Amino acid sequence: MEFHRFYQELQCSTEMIRALLAGVEPEAARLKPEPASWSMLEVVCHLVDTEREDFREHLDFILHRRHETWHEIDTEVLAVERNYNGQDFAEMQATFFAEREKSFAWLSGLRDPQWENTTTTKYRTISAGEMFACWVAHDNLHLRQLVKLRRLRLEHMTKPYHLDYAGKW
Repeated sequence: MEFHRFYQELQCSTEMIRALLAGVEPEAARLKPEPASWSMLEVVCHLVDTEREDFREHLDFILHRRHETWHEIDTEVLAVERNYNGQDFAEMQATFFAEREKSFAWLSGLRDPQWENTTTTKYRTISAGEMFACWVAHDNLHLRQLVKLRRLRLEHMTKPYHLDYAGKW
């Protein structure tokens, strides 16, 4: 388990998320490629919830609280219950970055973590090291999604122009 490399990757992905959200107008943050997909705003709200209630929480559980009961989260249900696309875009960005800073402080404070500790959920057995790696991978998944959503925003901004000269998307 290469803690420092994963930590650095999480720092880098945080800055990439920040850059991908920069300059996006609140109305554009609500754009969806199709009704069943997520907007930029919904992605940010999801990142807030997973930062608070999933990765940091579950990693702490595996490292320090395996005697407690693992809690499941249903991200699709949260998106509806918490009205993700109705939230304030600037406020949700600020909340995400504040939560991420809490995560960095928590991660930096870990002393001799037992990365091989495991827990078994209703889906599978997962180690603390694997949970940390999944946290980084989760950021990457949403970075890809945010890039696609920025492209959608650009297509809306540039109508009636065609963007094919830029290269195949």
